[in-house]
Formats: sequence, structure tokens, C-alpha cells
Amino acid sequence: MFTRNPSAPSIDEEIVQALSQVCTSTLGHLRDHGFPRGLVPNMRPLKFVGTAVTVRLPHLDSTALHVAADDLRPGDVLVVEQSGDEQRSCFGGLVSFTAKARGAVGAVIDGQINDIEEMSGYGFPAYSRGIAAHTTRIAGVEGSINVPVSVGGVVVFPGDVVFADSDGVAVLKREEALDVARLLKAKEEAEGPSRESIAAGGRISDISGAAKYFAESAVAGK
Repeated sequence: MFTRNPSAPSIDEEIVQALSQVCTSTLGHLRDHGFPRGLVPNMRPLKFVGTAVTVRLPHLDSTALHVAADDLRPGDVLVVEQSGDEQRSCFGGLVSFTAKARGAVGAVIDGQINDIEEMSGYGFPAYSRGIAAHTTRIAGVEGSINVPVSVGGVVVFPGDVVFADSDGVAVLKREEALDVARLLKAKEEAEGPSRESIAAGGRISDISGAAKYFAESAVAGK
């Protein structure tokens, strides 16, 4: 059975610009959810922010992925679940070329990728489980486009904001994205005075508050 839903509206350019100026690791200081686990980038440096177009594949059949790739729009991010198959590659040179040609800005694959040198030559960024020669097939069994998917332990809905850089990838709801971007920007700007203090001999443990726990422990030990 095949399911093909329309893509969600593209996220606002304001969201793209705001998140492009901050780091995923700053978000990692503030929350634990929304970070797909076990995925690595195909290149560094990289940076992309875009609209999730989701695909669910039944292990070895990548029919739905090829259909979804043809329908990608500028600013989209292809997000693919392989129903728990972390060993096969569904995403190689021709699919990445198609995604790039349609204007997609990246991909997040809960499986392997292949044709890594070709993909790198296109400058197309992707997060995946790694690289493998063993691939999926066009079998016409089943698949779903623009449905909720699970990638690295994170549920991704069509139209979610995918926020990625060299440190990692995070998934946000579009209604929270601007507030999150502003919070991250403020936190990153606040690090400037801390660096100046450390350069002048200050202690990072005092700035972060870590030192007080050792002080409390020493008092307790007496």
C-alpha cells in the first residue's frame, strides 16, 4: 500500500535566517528532546535549515523515496525512516542529485548512504547512520510520503523545522522556532564577556557555577 500526502507549507524565511545564525549545540545545552541519535554528517562544515518532507520505507523498498525526491521544493529537507533497517542505503548519487536539482537543502536518513564521493561532489549535506554499498531496491511493495516518521528516536512530522550544522541535527516545531532562535542567539552572545573574563585569568568553573558544587562537597566532607 502506498500513501502520498501533499507537502506541508514551507517554513518562513525568517525562521531559516534566524536559525542559520545559531548552533545546534547551544540548543543542546537547554533541552534533551528533538535530537535524532546515532546519525553522522557526510561532510563538515555543513549548515542547513529547512522544511521536513518525510518518507517511510519498508526496509529494502525505496519506491516512495524516488517519488518524493521528484516533488521536493526549494528549502525542503528529506527525512527518511527505513522501518528499523539501519544497514541498507536508500540514498545515493542520483537521489542526492535530484534533491539538489529540486532545491532541497539537505537530508536526514535513518539508514546508510552510498555514492559518498559523488554526493560530496554535489555539495549536498546529509545526516545518516553511515556509508554502505548494500542498497535498497525499487520493488513497488509499499511506502508513505508526508506522514509522521521516527528517525533516531525522534518523531518528525511533515512541515517540522530541521535545523542542522556540523555539530548535529535537531527537529523543532515551526511555532516555537523563532523563540528558540532568539533564545539561542542571546545565550551565544552572552559567552563573549565570559571569554574575556577567562582570557584575563577568570575561571570557567566560577562562571558556569560548577565550582560551588565542589565547595559544597568539601564543606560536607568536613
